[in-house]
Amino acid sequence: MLRFLSRLPIDRYLLALIGMVALAAILPARGQAAEVMEGVVTAAIALLFFLYGARMSPAAIGAGLMHWRLQGAVLLSTFVLFPLLGLGLVFLMRGSLQPDLLTGMLYLCLLPSTVQSSIAFTSIAGGNVAGALTSASLSNLLGVIVTPLLVGLMIGGAGGGIHLQSILDIGLQILAPFAVGQMCRPLLKDWLGRRARLTGLVDRGSILLIVYAAFSEGVVAGVWSQVAPADLGKVIGLNIALLAVVLSLTLAAGRLLRFEKPDRIVVLFCGSKKSMATGIPMAGILFAGHAVPLIVLPIMLFHQIQLFACTLIAQRYARENAAAATPALSPDRP
Repeated sequence: MLRFLSRLPIDRYLLALIGMVALAAILPARGQAAEVMEGVVTAAIALLFFLYGARMSPAAIGAGLMHWRLQGAVLLSTFVLFPLLGLGLVFLMRGSLQPDLLTGMLYLCLLPSTVQSSIAFTSIAGGNVAGALTSASLSNLLGVIVTPLLVGLMIGGAGGGIHLQSILDIGLQILAPFAVGQMCRPLLKDWLGRRARLTGLVDRGSILLIVYAAFSEGVVAGVWSQVAPADLGKVIGLNIALLAVVLSLTLAAGRLLRFEKPDRIVVLFCGSKKSMATGIPMAGILFAGHAVPLIVLPIMLFHQIQLFACTLIAQRYARENAAAATPALSPDRP
């Protein structure tokens, strides 16, 4: 069975995400186990952003920020294009989709970009990795403030409003560990440099834990019985359409702005993604008292769809780069 799965054209991490969903459906965390899992998830997220802070040099942050056209393109896609598309979805689907799922679709559009996968896909595709690192990190740091403000502006009462305490809670969970990591960077940068895979393992591991915890909560609360198969199909279809539109627009924007290919790749990958690692814990704060598992369901589905789609795109870029490099390695001159 494992050999058969390994031959499928599906990313192994995608299979792991599906496995977490299946595990939560069969063995959800209940009672004290759920409390322990909540603490583990919180610690994993804090560790993840601590490692981001420890690995990212102030010089790299400064250099990336100087490329303001690139950063601006990514941020406009993340916090302007996506929200406008989200409003369009709400207008089109109002009355045709469960209110909590529709709120989740709009909330998805207000989230910052991913960090680890954006950088990984940019690297695989031969893009500007330093630019991707700065763009994705800046998006997440700004998202701590911008996303709650957008939720208050565009969702309002449906999300319980936005309060200063919500922003403080999110900052303590995400921004504070990053700042501590920056302070510890002189002590840890060499050690982390020799263990480049550590951040990736923590990133992917934390997302797996988040998915399991979120789906467990939904199973225990019985919210999945409230999702009709037709609504689930609508959410999947909307996510696919949303990603396709944004990928097309970010690709076109990179060309219109006359970016070099490495920077176009950054806009494509960083401008088209949404962070589940940031979005799910933030939803627990912003939508407290609401059906959080239903609201974050579109995020989970979008995350899996974007991983699958961007894996295919990055691999295509990699093949093109390899093909372009082959003639240079085999000159025709006698």
